[in-house]
Amino acid sequence: MNIRERQAPIRERYKVQPESAQIILKVHSAGTDLTDPLHCAVVPDSAPSMSWASGAHLAVGGAGDVPCSGDLLLAALAACQETTIRMVAASMGTALDSLEVAVEADWDARGTLAMGEYPVGLTQIRCTTTLAVASDVNAERAARLLRSAEKYCVVLNTLRSGVRVESRFDLKQPSTLA
Repeated sequence: MNIRERQAPIRERYKVQPESAQIILKVHSAGTDLTDPLHCAVVPDSAPSMSWASGAHLAVGGAGDVPCSGDLLLAALAACQETTIRMVAASMGTALDSLEVAVEADWDARGTLAMGEYPVGLTQIRCTTTLAVASDVNAERAARLLRSAEKYCVVLNTLRSGVRVESRFDLKQPSTLA
């Protein structure tokens, strides 16, 4: 696949209409059974026929039959890193012989269970990317591939730099009978 050719009209549109590059990604609840406290599903607006099942982790009483939200966060990092590497390699005309991305994180479940002064959330994430390029690719080109992949991975850079998160909770009151 010729990535540069595929991206050329997109890049041109962004030059002519810079506002078109400003994207709002959206995901929403899939409306699953509210009587099940252990499971949910979310749907991305970008692919509405797709849904991702999620649920509570075993460490906090979950069933262990679907990924927890932390797994989904780590999966987002792994997917972004792998896709970025694949696209950069294709753009550079660099053949990959193998590629594996592994992500792990530290988490103390006691914080989620309100058991004391323990952090709620992940405290460290480690992402290891291992790849092999074709034997005809020189070392400098391979190093440039890795630098570019690290530089342009959206999820990696979002997690590293942090991002402001606004959270709003709206409570709908039941109708009162007159």
